[in-house]
Amino acid sequence: MKSKKDELNFEEAISELEDIAEKLEKGQISLEDSILAYERGVELKKICTDRLKEAESRIEILSKAPDGSVQKESSIRKSKKSDKAESEELF
Repeated sequence: MKSKKDELNFEEAISELEDIAEKLEKGQISLEDSILAYERGVELKKICTDRLKEAESRIEILSKAPDGSVQKESSIRKSKKSDKAESEELF
């Protein structure tokens, strides 16, 4: 069974983190609750970091060149323009 932490997506974690930050900044909660909120914030930060790393890995896999090297974004754009130009030449 997944824990609540594992079920959150990036956007949900960021939203909850923003809510916690707002409460802490406004001083709306007690010291004990502030400590608990801070602990939750640390958990949420890790979730966000993990989700971003996962996304980066997936993008890197998708942007690998046929020779196995990782193409930079500008190379990918150039490649797409080149492919488009070649397909236009065929027609």
